[in-house]
Amino acid sequence: MGILLLIIAVVLFIIADIIIRAIIRKNQEKRTRKERQEALKVNLNLDYSHEAKTLKRVEVDNPKAKILAVDDEEIILDSFRKILVLDGYSVDTVETGQEALGLIQKRHYDFVFTDLKMPEMDGVDVCKSVKHLRPDIDVIIITGYASVDTAVETMKYGAMDYVQKPFTEDELIAMVNKFLHKRNDRIAKQLKSKVHITHSVDEETQDAIAFSIPGGVFVSRGHCWAMVDQDGSVNIGIDDFAKKIIGKIKDIDFPNLGMEVKKGQLLFSIIQKTHSIPFNSPLSGRVVAVNKSLTDDLEQLEYSAYDRNRICTIEAFDLDNELKDLKIGQAAVDFFNEDISKLHDYVKKHVTATEDENSVPADGHLYLGELESLKDKDFNAIIKDFFNR
Repeated sequence: MGILLLIIAVVLFIIADIIIRAIIRKNQEKRTRKERQEALKVNLNLDYSHEAKTLKRVEVDNPKAKILAVDDEEIILDSFRKILVLDGYSVDTVETGQEALGLIQKRHYDFVFTDLKMPEMDGVDVCKSVKHLRPDIDVIIITGYASVDTAVETMKYGAMDYVQKPFTEDELIAMVNKFLHKRNDRIAKQLKSKVHITHSVDEETQDAIAFSIPGGVFVSRGHCWAMVDQDGSVNIGIDDFAKKIIGKIKDIDFPNLGMEVKKGQLLFSIIQKTHSIPFNSPLSGRVVAVNKSLTDDLEQLEYSAYDRNRICTIEAFDLDNELKDLKIGQAAVDFFNEDISKLHDYVKKHVTATEDENSVPADGHLYLGELESLKDKDFNAIIKDFFNR
């Protein structure tokens, strides 16, 4: 009986805790909404004409994102402010494209929403100018039904998406939250230029978008890693630069057991979608083991490209002499930094479009799986310059 009463007491406590938490959360939401309503009243009475003639600004604490909306219809701008501020966004509005372009050079925004049809400067020109001046800002086109085709056409100038007028409150909130999720997801995939030496292969999983090299690992110019075992054999795989740039791996074309290979000759290939990426051997030797267990779980490589996720093991013929040409420690870090900078320069100058803008947009940044969405011209150029060399 005592146990039953104890169980009932625990259950009642849990239920009461859930109810109390729900009440607290609901009250907090009410307070937050009231604060945002007050911000709407107060901020709209402030004068920001020194920044832009038609500028109206409403800022909230800890905004989901900062938005600049430009439309020559004041009623549309009023709707944007009322709906999005109450949902937790800070919103600036102006009535001309010229004012919008002036503001993005003075303040930081996450999004610019621009009407497509405006006098003097239309949404297409606003989009082009924003992506030229501030490519880090995402542009959303506001359009009517009759101009949807033109809005879609602006995607080639860098627009993320479009919002069709008229819209309901729920529709606008849902769309903007979707755009925010898409932006945050893309930013989370942007590779950092940071390169660090780790003390263990497991450390690299702590920062999936920075590059790492375990201590004691040699790196080749073609982005293979090599690590010498106590018995003198050498484990070989793809390094972290290769893994992060290639992205999802479909298969591995392993070398044959017993195959003899000279330094610089093809050792194995990584299959990504329909492409085969060649990796040349960092050392001369004979293949004495292949790690075909990788094919049973290729996702292992997403956590670490090193150690147990080697591709093969070779018995080196001229280890002492050939190791001198490989990079280790700070020299390997410097080599990574050089190639990251070189790749970033290539992407910024030459990658003007990708196969899948949702996966890897053509905005000059480096992303996890950069090669996955590149067109053949850019894919082949990067393979030649960074791996098959």
